[in-house]
Amino acid sequence: MAAVVTPTKAWILATRPRTLSAAAAPVVAGTGFAAADGVFAQGPALAALLGALFIQVATNLANDYYDFVKGGDTAERLGPVRVTQAGILPPEAVLRGMLITLGLATLTGVYLASVAGWPVIAIGLVSMLMGVCYTGGPYPLSYHGLGDVFVFVFFGLVATATTYYVQAQAWSPGAIVAGVGLGAFSTAMLVVNNLRDRETDGAAGKRTLAVRFGDGFSVMQYFACLTVAAVVPVAGVVMMDWSPWTLLALAGWLPCMPAAFRVMAVAKAPGTVDRRTLNPALGMTARGLALYGAGLGVGALLGAMGAFG
Repeated sequence: MAAVVTPTKAWILATRPRTLSAAAAPVVAGTGFAAADGVFAQGPALAALLGALFIQVATNLANDYYDFVKGGDTAERLGPVRVTQAGILPPEAVLRGMLITLGLATLTGVYLASVAGWPVIAIGLVSMLMGVCYTGGPYPLSYHGLGDVFVFVFFGLVATATTYYVQAQAWSPGAIVAGVGLGAFSTAMLVVNNLRDRETDGAAGKRTLAVRFGDGFSVMQYFACLTVAAVVPVAGVVMMDWSPWTLLALAGWLPCMPAAFRVMAVAKAPGTVDRRTLNPALGMTARGLALYGAGLGVGALLGAMGAFG
C-alpha cells in the first residue's frame, strides 16, 4: 500500500533535500574565490546557486522517474523512499515536475547568459542534458558505470569554475582546482549510494562501478575520493598561494570518519551486514561535503580579508 503523505511532503521527498549539498557546495566555494579576488557579484552568485539547485532537483526527479520505468527501483530498494516506486506520486507527475524544474533552471540560465555570455548557454544546456541522461535516454550514464565521471565533472569542475566565471567573466585556476576537490567529495557520496545498492542494482542490470568491481573496490574508491579532496586545499596552500584558511575545508573529513567505518563494515562482511546501515553514512558524507565547500569558500574570503596572521 502506498504511503499516505501530504502533497507538500511528497514533493519534498521527491527532491531529496539531503543530496542538495552536492549542488550548493561548489557554488559556495566558487563564490568565496570570487569574493577573495574582488569580483563578487550578488545577482550572478544567487542565480548560480538557484540554477545549480534546480538542475540537482531535476536530476533527482529524472532518477526517480527513469529508474522506476526501467525497473531499477523495486520493492527491494534499500535507500530512502523514491516517490514513484512507492506509489506516492504517479510517474506522469514526477516527469512533469522534472520538466518544470528544468524550465526554472533555463530561466536562471537566460539571466546568467545575459551577464556572462554564450559559454554559460553551452554549459547550462550540457549540464541539463547530462542530468536527464544520468538515468534517462538511450544510454543512461549510471547504468553503464559512468555516473562517477558525471558527478566528478559536473558537480565539481563545472559547477565551481562556472560559478566564478559568471561573476568575473574570466576563468580562475584556483576555482578549477577547488572543483577537483569538490568533484572528488561529491563522487564519494555516489560511492556510498552505489555500494548500498550494489545487489539490487546488479539484479536490475544497472552496471555501476560497485556492481562491476565489487565491495572492496568501492571502499578503496571512497577513501581515494576523500584523499583527493583533502590533498586539494593542502596543495593549494603550498603550490598556489591559497590562504591557509582554506584548510578549514579539511573539517569535511570529520563527519566522514564514522561513515568510513560503516562502508568498511559492509565490505568486510558481505551478506551479513544490512546495507541499509549505509543510509546514515550517505548523510554523513553529504554533511562533510557541505563543510568542505564552505571551508574552501569562507577560507578564501578570510585570507583576502587579511584574517590570517
